[in-house]
Amino acid sequence: MTNLVVLTGAGISAESGLATFRDPGGLWRRYRPQDLATPEAFARDPELVLGWYDARRAQLAEVEPNPAHLALARLEREWPGEFLLVTQNVDDLHARAGSRAMIQMHGALKRVRCQACGAVHEWAAALPRATPCPACAAPRLRPDIVWFGEMPMDMPRIMAALEDADLFVSIGTSGTVYPAAGFVRMLPPHARSIEVNTEASAVADGFDELRQGPAGVLVPALVEELLCGG
Repeated sequence: MTNLVVLTGAGISAESGLATFRDPGGLWRRYRPQDLATPEAFARDPELVLGWYDARRAQLAEVEPNPAHLALARLEREWPGEFLLVTQNVDDLHARAGSRAMIQMHGALKRVRCQACGAVHEWAAALPRATPCPACAAPRLRPDIVWFGEMPMDMPRIMAALEDADLFVSIGTSGTVYPAAGFVRMLPPHARSIEVNTEASAVADGFDELRQGPAGVLVPALVEELLCGG
């Protein structure tokens, strides 16, 4: 059996209409990351930070999974070996497409975490400041998002999967955000690696094969190839 790890980034969700962070019209062009996505920013101006995440959460109702998301859910269902999807995205498009063997290493827009008791809650509505935690009632909820300077989620599980991988596929990533950008360098020597992107990422030279074009076209074709050999 072949162990497969798939990494996805903002590029796969951009085709569903979600703004990416690093393209010319992306979200980081309008706001500085340190104003919105750090613990210090949240402590300094929680209304600004919470409002920004409320807007991003609300945007999810306006978009749908695209053919690339759906193809990866099919790949998980039909893959004969071990499968793990690791996504840098905080949207819910993979889950809505049907992916289950998944780690959202940077957190999730539709979750909140209590800074008092540590409880994590599913959360689809707005999050006003001082909303009480459903578990402990402390008014200390924050988005369950990995901010700059914080450790990505489930890294031991991710590292174990990479160490055992026979095939690694990276889709729609910039190759500039670590540790995910370094995953291709962590594979065992025998592992095959494929990058799918609209343009070569910053770490494209580490991959065995590059496929350039829209994820919505290339990912379904790749999945068909991997599952059917055609």
